[in-house]
Amino acid sequence: MGRLGMRSGAAAGVLLAAALSPARAAAQAWNTPDALALVERGIERREEAQADSALRSYHTSAHGFVFFLAQIGERLSGPPRLIKADELKVEVYWQAPDRSKQIIRAWRDGRYLPTGISYHRDHLGIVTNNFGDLIRIGEGDEVRDAVHPLSPAGRDAYDFALGDSLAIRGPRGEVRVREMLVRPRSFDRPLVVGTLYLDAATAELVRFRFSFTAPAYIDRQLEGIDVVLENSLQEGRFWLPYRQEIEIRRRAAWLDFPVRWTIRGRWEIGDYDLDAPIPPEVLAGPAYGGLRRPQPDDSSWGRPLAAAIADEAPPINREELGSLRTEVQQLAGERALDALPSTQLAAGSLSDVVHVNRVQGLALGAGARIGLAGRRLRLKPSLGFGTSDDRVTGGLAVEADVGATTLAARAERRVRDFSDRRVIAPAVNSLLAQEAGKDYGDYVLLDDLAAEVRARLSPRLTGGVELAIERSRSLDVTATPASGTYRPNPALGAGTYRIARLRLERQGGGVAVGHDLDARLALEAGDGPTSYLRAAAGLRGRVPLGRTALLAWADGGIGSDGLPAYRSFVLGGRGTLVGEPFRAYGGRSYALAHLEWRVDVPVPELALGSFASTGRSVTLA
Repeated sequence: MGRLGMRSGAAAGVLLAAALSPARAAAQAWNTPDALALVERGIERREEAQADSALRSYHTSAHGFVFFLAQIGERLSGPPRLIKADELKVEVYWQAPDRSKQIIRAWRDGRYLPTGISYHRDHLGIVTNNFGDLIRIGEGDEVRDAVHPLSPAGRDAYDFALGDSLAIRGPRGEVRVREMLVRPRSFDRPLVVGTLYLDAATAELVRFRFSFTAPAYIDRQLEGIDVVLENSLQEGRFWLPYRQEIEIRRRAAWLDFPVRWTIRGRWEIGDYDLDAPIPPEVLAGPAYGGLRRPQPDDSSWGRPLAAAIADEAPPINREELGSLRTEVQQLAGERALDALPSTQLAAGSLSDVVHVNRVQGLALGAGARIGLAGRRLRLKPSLGFGTSDDRVTGGLAVEADVGATTLAARAERRVRDFSDRRVIAPAVNSLLAQEAGKDYGDYVLLDDLAAEVRARLSPRLTGGVELAIERSRSLDVTATPASGTYRPNPALGAGTYRIARLRLERQGGGVAVGHDLDARLALEAGDGPTSYLRAAAGLRGRVPLGRTALLAWADGGIGSDGLPAYRSFVLGGRGTLVGEPFRAYGGRSYALAHLEWRVDVPVPELALGSFASTGRSVTLA
């Protein structure tokens, strides 16, 4: 017990350090003479480059991928899953002072889950001029007229702080740069938050990593947009686009529901032809021309799309955008950066609103998310009622985000299945419980008071420490199904415990066609009618095999002699050991492994309105 307490204390120290990192950002020396002098040089050099007549035009090519991904689940903690992937080849023309044309010459796509999404045209091309003085994204429908930090108006709009001196490796070798942190003087204006990397010798913009303030977003469903622009030196003089990444995240505006939709683009630009003559007809018409839709019969690609995406997955998973979000959150501190309404209805899943089980019968619930406008502070009240047991459930949670760390407190009463592993979708369980008397849950009533710290320790690693007082009570069957008979609900109540929990979770990369590995570890110590220790861990991995894949996972857990019944482990039947009686095995320790071979089989696609379809394949496992 003492040893676990020491480990928990060490982990708490790590999380506390993560929580204090925004304070360190806040203590940064802003607007020092050296910082402002370098920014002034950067602004002047940018204006000189725009007026420089030495570069009259260029022609280059861009190769890019655009991914459409989805995340779903509690706290959106799982990795994003790939729904659609597009690969494009684009010809890029630019002419002084600021005219450009991009022509899509080759375009193919693959759909891995049903969707009918279509993109803004500027999502299918690159940024040719570092966005100019005013930044627009999504053809002005997503971001419009956010002031660039190195524009003349940026002098008075932003605070600047010098960071480290770094060496950035590009296609022409290493470049020494000075890091410059950027934050708005007012978060009530459409501005950016991020980091500039300026050439130490010339103050040219080499790299720009940034996100936006909430007022910059036109679309109120936008949770955030992150951008990385990298330039390379051409002919020893001109800094032109070399690599670009963008991630656009959306959620529902009226409902706080754990679903996130993401567009992620990654582009490589090269083979510049400087001062190439550009016929006037090339620049005529819209800024984006060429193909209007993917060409599935195009045989000019050198390899299958799945192989191209698998090769692209490692650079996507280098965590560039994840680390950018962490930096931006630290710079923003407690200020909210999303465009979502501060007050929303809330539900963790459809079953939070309505579900059926044998201890509550038909249970109804409602929740809300009430945020302090402009701040990352939220109240989350919830209320539920069981029509068979007449029991009221619900509670109140308070959450505050400070940088990449979340501080939370809650007081609640809830009815929950005691197992760590969900074996059936809640909606399916409700249907089977109501109509056939088959309820795949064993329930305990929990009253708890808890405080928690959750922190992103790295772009893929998250951790949490929780201290709680928890009272568990047994529940009886009170409902009657339409047919069949409910089995008894086991006695799981164990009284009141003081509990400390430590959780660590490593997320996979989320590009579903590549190698992937998820891992989790949960340690727990409790003291009450008994004293106990509990540990649980899990691994989940995926390995592609040509057009098929192997999926494997393993779980295990162990508890001490004093482990209360509602914290024990259980196996058998649906979701664990198919063919065995449901939850026939239970106790203080377990281990379970699973291996699956998956094959995607093509099927005819059927349209389901303008934005969805049945998809082009099903998965056999």
